[in-house]
Amino acid sequence: MGHVTGEVTLNAVELFVALVAVAAVVGLFARRIAVPYTVALVVFGLAAALVAPPLEFEITEELVLAVLLPGLIFEASYQLDFGDLRRAFGGVAILAVPGVLVVAIAVAAILAITTGLPFELGFVVGAMVSATDPAAVISTFRRLGSPKRLATLVEGESLFNDGTAVVVFAIAIAAVGSEVDLVAAFGTFLITVVVSTIIGSILGFVASRVIATVDDHLLELTVSLATAYGAYLIADSLHESGIIATVVAGIVLGNYGRRIGMSARTQEALDTVWEFLAFLLTALVFLLVGLAISLDQLAEAVLPIGWAVLAILVGRALVVYVLVGGTSALISYRYHRAIPIEWLHVMFWSGLRGAVSVALALSLPADFPQRALLQEITFGVVLFTLIIQGTTTELLIRRLGVGSEGPGETSPSRVPSPPE
Repeated sequence: MGHVTGEVTLNAVELFVALVAVAAVVGLFARRIAVPYTVALVVFGLAAALVAPPLEFEITEELVLAVLLPGLIFEASYQLDFGDLRRAFGGVAILAVPGVLVVAIAVAAILAITTGLPFELGFVVGAMVSATDPAAVISTFRRLGSPKRLATLVEGESLFNDGTAVVVFAIAIAAVGSEVDLVAAFGTFLITVVVSTIIGSILGFVASRVIATVDDHLLELTVSLATAYGAYLIADSLHESGIIATVVAGIVLGNYGRRIGMSARTQEALDTVWEFLAFLLTALVFLLVGLAISLDQLAEAVLPIGWAVLAILVGRALVVYVLVGGTSALISYRYHRAIPIEWLHVMFWSGLRGAVSVALALSLPADFPQRALLQEITFGVVLFTLIIQGTTTELLIRRLGVGSEGPGETSPSRVPSPPE
């Protein structure tokens, strides 16, 4: 038994090293051809799945959700400035809560009308594809010097709607084949959000106080790593949202923790190490996304995939232009201007789907009705957004002039933040 365990461990290490090496090579190639890194990784994974022998291990939702995502989510939330988030909170809240529901309902309705898929199964698909993943565009924002508040809106949406989408997905699964009390479901959703936020806040606060008592950047790095994964695992073990807990823990440590007791050396060490970990985890996530998707299977579901893509674009347009843009325009009398229309265009097109959608699709129970079709639709939507939208977002940003001096970008000291 020991020999087998050792062999399995060695194989896992070899596979990990191979994936890291591939990520480095693909990254170098992506830089040369000016293609988003994450898109290049997905395409490589798809190609590798076609020609390489099958992997000896299964890509599971636990691998993506519990191993890879907490580090990614924590790094992004740790870097998120609370002041920027507070100014953009209205927009982020609309995108992350009603925005998720609008997209899920749009997908369910359009699939039911066009393909005959039962509404409750379409709602499961909608929940899976409602979580956005801006990894392919945030780096573009930073490289082009796009407005920081715009980047905060897009990244903040992703951090929070990952958690809400997972909760809505669980409710959607429960609704298949049984009646669901909408009031009770909303109460469950609200309790999950509140309890998960409390868990993340407590762990972030405790980690901040612990870090303030020591002046050893290695120990402080260790505490931050334990906080990132501890928040997820504790919340998940209590049947709450590990994603929301991790996001909140990262925000607390990155803002409160920095303010009360991090030396300049510690801050530099944490920024550098977490940036590297995020780069590595991003590479592994998107390689595995590509490996998990079968192009042969997608070809069999091309029609429902096409309708689902239309549905997410319709849902996204309603959320961005009607909910966010409309709300901004209605209350803009308090400010010099509403959210610029150019920002809304970028927000609409940058609503990419990625690792969370794939992980949720993989987590469907084996006996779930029409499981294969629902997975194929979800994978197809993910591929469309990553390859089509991910490769054209930079062109859109340049065309709209949403750069460091682009539309709507003004100094915060001279003009109040627009209502977001």
